[in-house]
This record gives sequence, structure tokens and C-alpha cells, in this order.
Amino acid sequence: MTDFKKLIEAEVNKVKGTSRVSGDSQRLLRQFREAVWDVHHAGQPMPGDEQEDLVMTSTQNNILNIQCPLTMKPIIELTNPVRCQDCRHIYDKDPIINYIRRSKAPNCPVAGCPKVLHVARIVSDAYLLMEIEELRSSGPGATNASDVEDILDDDEDLVDDDEDGDNE
Repeated sequence: MTDFKKLIEAEVNKVKGTSRVSGDSQRLLRQFREAVWDVHHAGQPMPGDEQEDLVMTSTQNNILNIQCPLTMKPIIELTNPVRCQDCRHIYDKDPIINYIRRSKAPNCPVAGCPKVLHVARIVSDAYLLMEIEELRSSGPGATNASDVEDILDDDEDLVDDDEDGDNE
């Protein structure tokens, strides 16, 4: 009878033996990945390197800019915020409409955005207003989405005030 387990182990060992990835190149590859990770995620651990349990709060929102690029007002202070449906940038309504009407082919005023703006594509929707309200509520006194809370597995925070055991 054929022992498939031994055949598989032999094939795995053969592949491991002919692999060009040695211990040194594994270390170099790891260092390279860490360097690339640090460029894009400075101060954050690489996936798989977490040492503690983390509780994540909402980290996604569709707010691409925090200021109107024309008025430089924070979007949480805009009285009539609108969003371009093409590039998703947020503006103060009157200044962006005036900007579009003054130009023949107005590009989005956000640096690096290649989209051409059209009045018909500038809208205010309920979702935008909810996102801005959520951003307002996460102001200086509220919990920041980047805050991390430690979770303790032991009961050290639950120590009874009466440690000597007598219940008076």
C-alpha cells in the first residue's frame, strides 16, 4: 500500500531543499517589507506584529478633504457643504459654484485632482451631512478614531477594595 503522507513529506522537503529563499534572504525580505511599511504607515506595527488585543473604532469615512479648498474653512464649519460626485471632494456651495461659472473648464481646486467640475455634478446629500456631523462629534473632546484601547485579559482592574477578605 502507498504511504501518501511520506510521499507528500518527501515532496515538501525536496521543494524546501531547492528553494532559493535562505534564512538570510528571509531576513532581508522581512527588513525590506518593514522599510516599505514604515514609509506608508509610520509608527504603526506591520500586520501580524501586533502584541496586544486592540479594539478598533470606525476608521473609514468618505471625507477626502477637511477644508474647503477655496475658502480654507474647515468642512465642519461650512453652512452649505456640497460634494463633487466625480472626485468626492467637499466644498462650500456658493464659492464652488461661482468658481465653476467663472471658468471655461474648471479643474477641481484640490491640488493634484485632475477632475473637471460641472455644476450639475456638485450635490449636497444626506450622507454627506451625516459624515460631517460625525466628524463634528469626533472633535477635540470626543474619542478619536485613531485612539486605541488596551484590553486586559486578567482581572487586575477588578480587584476588590476589601483585599483582606473580611466582609464588614
